[in-house]
Amino acid sequence: MSTLRVTAEKLVVLEHPNADALELAQVGLYRAVVAKGRYRTGDYAVYIPEQSVLPAGLIEELGLTGKLAGSRADRVRAVRLRGELSQGIVCLPAALAGTDLADAAERGEDFAELLGVVKWQPPVPTSMNGDVVGAPDLLPWVDIENLKRYPDVFEPGEPVVITEKVHGSCCLLTYTAATGEVRVSSKGIGAQGFALVEDERNLYWRAVRAYDIPAVAARLAERLGAERVGVFGEVFGAGVQDLTYGASGRAELPGYAAFDVSAVVDGQLGWYSAAELLDGELPLVPELWRGPFDAETVLAFAQGRETVSGRELHVREGVVVRPVTERWSLALGGRAIAKVVGDAYLTRKGGTEYE
Repeated sequence: MSTLRVTAEKLVVLEHPNADALELAQVGLYRAVVAKGRYRTGDYAVYIPEQSVLPAGLIEELGLTGKLAGSRADRVRAVRLRGELSQGIVCLPAALAGTDLADAAERGEDFAELLGVVKWQPPVPTSMNGDVVGAPDLLPWVDIENLKRYPDVFEPGEPVVITEKVHGSCCLLTYTAATGEVRVSSKGIGAQGFALVEDERNLYWRAVRAYDIPAVAARLAERLGAERVGVFGEVFGAGVQDLTYGASGRAELPGYAAFDVSAVVDGQLGWYSAAELLDGELPLVPELWRGPFDAETVLAFAQGRETVSGRELHVREGVVVRPVTERWSLALGGRAIAKVVGDAYLTRKGGTEYE
């Protein structure tokens, strides 16, 4: 999931092609359906992104009672309104009356706490849970921000690679060269500084042992001269998420695809191409395209059918885009990497989002 931030944004207002009483307010590359005439291009308003959970008072104020997602009808998710995808909520909450939104936008002020908006946390199935131990040396995964929210991450024409975003659950493995110690965790548990105690019933440990990932990490550590190596992959299949790619997470060999490598070399953490280091060692997420960056190209590749199974069994979750040469991003204040999620994936019924 992306980082939750509720911010003031400068709007571009576009015509809704299928509704006389509605318009589209664009924030970055996101578009949210709004009442016609409510905003004009150049206005500032508050943008509440997808996967936000709103307090009851704000839901009532915005006239959204009974209209949001989740068992409590309090979660923001993408919907189609008169044929147009609406992602997030554009609004002017009463709590911010008198606030200079242009200045707040310039400063990047986050209004989530003030408005009582929190990030939705999906439930964790038993097979993905387990006993945990503190793991201060675990190399964690990062929240990948959406290109639609941060369209300036990449320079026009910059060489990039687009890979398929696989709808599974992120498996983190950290190997320490000096001791041979292996730490395994999920994205959510790893973000809290914990690793999972080895258990044959646990999904992540089953995948790690089935694909002999510790041995792969040990070879990488020697090759890179690394003190620690992190191998990151998606575990997928039936029983993991609603999109299965024809695999089973309950099988002895669950679906697995590596997508990234990190390593600490001479005390410095760096990120490395999984395609370059792990080809022939582990299954990899499919590479869809590489070439000069163009936002429309990335958006187009986010749509369509999955390629993981080779059979186009269901919709594609989306894509991840990164520069061919790893670098830092001023727009993100961190690693240059972004995602785009497909429209059909966002609006599917009965979807799961376990971490």
